Amino acid sequence: MKKADFEVIVVGGGHAGVEAALAAARMGCQTALLTMDPDKVALMPCNCSIGGPAKAHIAREIDALGGEMGRNIDRSYTHIRLLNTSKGPAVWALRAQADKQLYQREMSKVLLSQPNLTLMGGKVGALSSTGRRVTGVVCASGDTYKSLSVVVTTGTFLSGLIHMGETCYSAGRAGEPASLGLSDSLRSLGLELQRLKTGTVPRIDKDSLSFEELEVQPSSTDPLWFSFGNEGAPRQGLLPCWVTRTTEETRAIIERNLHLSALYAGRIDGAGPRYCPSIEDKMVKFPDKPSHIVFLEQEGWTSREIYVQGTSNSLPVGIQTAMLRSMPGMQNVKMLRPGYAVEYDFVPATQLRPSLEAKPIEGLFLAGQINGTSGYEEAAAQGLIAGINAAQHVHRGEPLVIARSEAYMGVLVDDLITKCPLEPYRMLTARAEFRLLLRQDNADLRLTEVGRKLGLVDNDSYNRFCNKRDTIEREKEWLSNNLIHPSVGVNQLLLGLGAAPLREAVRAEELLRRPEVAFIDVCSMCGESLRASPEVAREVETQIKFEGYIRRQREQVARSERAECQLIPDGLDYCTVRGLRKEGRDKLSLIRPSTVGQAGRITGVTPADVSVLSIHLKKIKMANP
Repeated sequence: MKKADFEVIVVGGGHAGVEAALAAARMGCQTALLTMDPDKVALMPCNCSIGGPAKAHIAREIDALGGEMGRNIDRSYTHIRLLNTSKGPAVWALRAQADKQLYQREMSKVLLSQPNLTLMGGKVGALSSTGRRVTGVVCASGDTYKSLSVVVTTGTFLSGLIHMGETCYSAGRAGEPASLGLSDSLRSLGLELQRLKTGTVPRIDKDSLSFEELEVQPSSTDPLWFSFGNEGAPRQGLLPCWVTRTTEETRAIIERNLHLSALYAGRIDGAGPRYCPSIEDKMVKFPDKPSHIVFLEQEGWTSREIYVQGTSNSLPVGIQTAMLRSMPGMQNVKMLRPGYAVEYDFVPATQLRPSLEAKPIEGLFLAGQINGTSGYEEAAAQGLIAGINAAQHVHRGEPLVIARSEAYMGVLVDDLITKCPLEPYRMLTARAEFRLLLRQDNADLRLTEVGRKLGLVDNDSYNRFCNKRDTIEREKEWLSNNLIHPSVGVNQLLLGLGAAPLREAVRAEELLRRPEVAFIDVCSMCGESLRASPEVAREVETQIKFEGYIRRQREQVARSERAECQLIPDGLDYCTVRGLRKEGRDKLSLIRPSTVGQAGRITGVTPADVSVLSIHLKKIKMANP
């Protein structure tokens, strides 16, 4: 092979692609980001938001590892809230709405200023390979580029088809051509492809809304940030969003025209997302629900476009307009862009290793919607992991594999490569069995050291992290060493909080365990103002108040790690494992798990199968000490 043009080539400039390219370049690899239109990197083609339950956790994990999404949404958000505050801290979640154009511009600046990274326009038509090793890419123009690793992040562009009623045409998304040759190239390398479907909503003119009929939802006034490096006063002048609902008239319009929906007329083969259903699906699958909530979100500081969240559909344009005008506050609405469904090829991720490297071909990594996921955050997380591991492949280093107990990113990858989702995969807090350990507030404590070792966390960020970590431990020690004695002032404060007064001296940390008492209250009882930043105070509170639950989860992790440490040889012939059920043998042979723990999470593999497999592996170990 001739000397490589680049060490890593990333195909596609969406949220997965930009994180992959930045990671590889920051780890010292000469990297090319090849995308059809360099002016559309990090485009937000669907909603204008980052975060939400589980997704905010992923965005903050990306930031802790040294990725860019958290910093970029902080530069560009127009509206932000902290969700689920009435519940426990495991499910608290930031959600921000971005100025879409500003988000793109800011990410483009980062890419163009990144050393080792070249942003290039081009349509990749095929991958080149030698034997079982990828060697580069071939563009539709005929240009070829050699590389040691390739990361494919094509989103919805692989053989993409857009559907609006009876209208159907080839496109990756509205106004952009599909990628028509790359699917065949992937098949020729030994990968199986299937079809999925996703969709987007109509956009409407803000000036055509009747705001007096809408419920306003203001942005938070608290200083909220996705990136752990951001602190300070809250941003002023943030934008509101509004809330309306579907009506019985909305339902009647949709039900009368279901036969015109591309989804219900049978013109779409791919499965759609269960947890982000189209409005047609909502009406059909929830017939007893009188209405569905609809959020009206502003797409930028100066944009008149409003994103109508909750109305994804594949209906004809005229029906979409009638549907929108049936909702309160939208009787005279002007639709600027219709919603549509998009159907595309994806690669079932059971064909990937935990590093996101394709099993059939060395040096080829896949990330984002091509792996069957849905959502910007899920794509960006995979892009970061794939970019890291593409660089590790170049450097001949150990791949980064994040455990389920370490991050939602680990849950995401493990679910994809183990469970073979049959519909677009969306991350939910319910998917994480150790979610009390995987809070959005402690992502830096879990992952910053990992990012530092990889060279992705700079000195300033690392020093801030070390200072925060040390302050947390210092404040916990202070709470442990300080006694609070009963006094008139202390007991008046406790009664004011709805807590029982003290009858004897207690350690400060014991008092903080009370649900009514906050860290600032304990400081006040000790005659001090708040001793630490609000961020540190919240972390200390959580660790103290939930210490028993956290300890139990760590014990569960320790038990599960024993199965994760039991490795399965790459070439194990499952036909030689006596006692395996046929379904278990077939699933294990298909997915080829790397550990007994992963084997136990495969759908169709029973605990009895896992026990039989574990015994077989012990016999192999005894025969080959």
